[in-house]
Amino acid sequence: MKETHIEVKNLWKVFGKNPNQVFDEAFINLSRSEIQSELDLITALRDVSFTVNKGETFVVMGLSGSGKSTLVRCLTRLIDPTDGHILIDGEDIVEFDENSLREFRRNKVAMVFQQFGLLPHRNVLDNAAFGLEIRGIDKESRYSTAEEMLDLVGLDGWGESRVYELSGGMQQRVGIARALAVNPEIMLMDEPFSGLDPLIRRQMRKELTSLQQEIHKTMVFITHDLEEAVSVGDKIAIMRDGEIIQLGTPLEIINKPADDFVAEFTEGITGKRFEELQAVGA
Repeated sequence: MKETHIEVKNLWKVFGKNPNQVFDEAFINLSRSEIQSELDLITALRDVSFTVNKGETFVVMGLSGSGKSTLVRCLTRLIDPTDGHILIDGEDIVEFDENSLREFRRNKVAMVFQQFGLLPHRNVLDNAAFGLEIRGIDKESRYSTAEEMLDLVGLDGWGESRVYELSGGMQQRVGIARALAVNPEIMLMDEPFSGLDPLIRRQMRKELTSLQQEIHKTMVFITHDLEEAVSVGDKIAIMRDGEIIQLGTPLEIINKPADDFVAEFTEGITGKRFEELQAVGA
């Protein structure tokens, strides 16, 4: 039986003054645009619920402004939710104090962003080892681990190189190696391949799925690209206006779109094309 790793329950994030106004009976059922018009509040997340099993790649997909990046930041409390619960291994991180939250961020979770966030004045090895350095790990140990992770992502022998000598795809591999070096239980990936050209992007998602078969990390992967979602995801949540409008396996999303909005995304990804995308992630 699969073990639940992340459970999100009735999560809301409302930006603006007095955000709890949205929970008043007069406003709770209004649309995002109506709430913005009447209350001058932005409902970024609206009653979002889902579970992620251990070792699963859970993809959150949606257009710009759908709430997907707000959601992933709530999962580490870089943004505090307005209401709801985020349970990691049964513990609600919404209730964590500063010390507990710091330990959670240092020991359980790592993030990979679209902007690689590498340190230009440091070489590849030092970038990969940076998270371990922050933890106070001695130089020999952190370099040994960082070298292992660089090898794992296909950058063996590049440790002494400077960041600017690497292609975009290689720089993102360094970012992934840095995240893996701290041995997180959960990896949060916010559109990590969006800044890459299409060929490199396809190669990177293939490498990621191959890597996942080896490391079996719990991953939450954010994207606006359905082809990417289908090729890397075990489950997909499609968001619109801060809500999850469909949740299922790639095949369920393709074969039974919940509405016309989802159907537009899935148009053209049927039959042979679906098999090709699954093969990319194989």
